[in-house]
Amino acid sequence: MDKLMWMTTPATSTTVTSEEGSPETWQPNVTAASDGRQPEGSGGGWQLVLAIALKSSAMGFIIVAALFGNLLVIVSVMRHRKLRVLTNYFVVSLALADMLVALCAMCFNASVELTAGTWLFGYFMCDVWNSLDVYFSTASILHLCCISVDRYYAIVRPLDYPRIMTPARLAAMLAVVWCSPALVSFVPIFLGWYTTDEHLEFRRRHPDRCAFTVNKAYAVVSSSVSFWVPGVIMIFMYYRIYVEADRQERMLYR
Repeated sequence: MDKLMWMTTPATSTTVTSEEGSPETWQPNVTAASDGRQPEGSGGGWQLVLAIALKSSAMGFIIVAALFGNLLVIVSVMRHRKLRVLTNYFVVSLALADMLVALCAMCFNASVELTAGTWLFGYFMCDVWNSLDVYFSTASILHLCCISVDRYYAIVRPLDYPRIMTPARLAAMLAVVWCSPALVSFVPIFLGWYTTDEHLEFRRRHPDRCAFTVNKAYAVVSSSVSFWVPGVIMIFMYYRIYVEADRQERMLYR
């Protein structure tokens, strides 16, 4: 780091000279003129406060709505016996994953947005936040994929559905949904496999920044597990459901 030599001139300006010999002049801010007038642009402070208040209110509303909306789904299934079917266990697990997204990811993201990109929680918590964000987002998408598979067997193969979708198979699917996202979140992020050496060095020198910069290998693997593979499965399953529903509707008209 360059050593700096500070020199004060009689004109109350400060000159900074680095080892390379490139001077820079700094002029102090004038807070008030001699005639008592406020400096130009000082009336914009309340606009900044209003913008922060509106942004924090909007983010707070979204987080609270996500929490209570998903909590309502969980409570409804727990309180009504008729809703305790196998499919709704996937729905309850999905609601839990979305609640954790709101708590563990959206709250930290709101703090970054309200502090103009400044990270307040240190180097370790930055890895925790990124891991939780990837983990619960992936778990949420995998839940949607499992629900599409469940609906496929319930509609296309209704006679085989009780034999195929057993409580043991349901528990196994939920275990995979909750355990597999760790392989693309906590493991590569805490081991530093997800990014480049330059970005890791930048994070060590700037602990007040928490950017999630990934390398090509992690981008391909993570996007495939978190989006592309579940997305293709869901498209195929719902296409088959649509074809079967259309066939049954034509049979009813006949």
